[in-house]
Amino acid sequence: MPDKELPAPAPSPAARRSDTTRTTILTAARERFAADGYERATIRAIAKDARIDPSMVMRYYGSKEGLFAAVLDVDLRLPGPDGLNPHEVGRVLVSHFLDLWEENEVLTALLRVGVTNPAGAERMQGIFRDQLMPVALRVCPDPEQAPARAALTASQVLGMAMARYVLRFPPAVALPREEVVAWLAPTVQRYLTAPHP
Repeated sequence: MPDKELPAPAPSPAARRSDTTRTTILTAARERFAADGYERATIRAIAKDARIDPSMVMRYYGSKEGLFAAVLDVDLRLPGPDGLNPHEVGRVLVSHFLDLWEENEVLTALLRVGVTNPAGAERMQGIFRDQLMPVALRVCPDPEQAPARAALTASQVLGMAMARYVLRFPPAVALPREEVVAWLAPTVQRYLTAPHP
């Protein structure tokens, strides 16, 4: 008779409080870094926003740099490259990115920080390189062109994000989601799968 697996122990109240505190700090830090930029944001201001003592921020993240790195740790949760239909990749990616931008403020804050801070820009580059490149490699006709095609794709989704969620251009904000997908998906599709011009 096979051994029964024991259920994982429930997290202790202290662990739950710890997770809640970390989440609260990260939320406050994202907002503060997005509003003030890296240089002007302070641990004291972030702690005040989180309604905790500044020593707690240091306890969990060690330094402002450690906190900033945690804020910039973003998983785009892109669909796995092997499961993507190359003929639908434009629509799938644009829809996915709109879902990401609309479900929370993390990417908006990251974009704001990336525009104003070299470390933020470098982190954005890494996120898109590491997470978008496998998709480009899977669907583009020539793997040597994948970096350029991924960069062009990023230019479209980040450009729309900047106009719609950061700068909030009224016409971009007013566009229905389906219309954004209808406009951008063919362009992203072409960037990723069309023959080299």
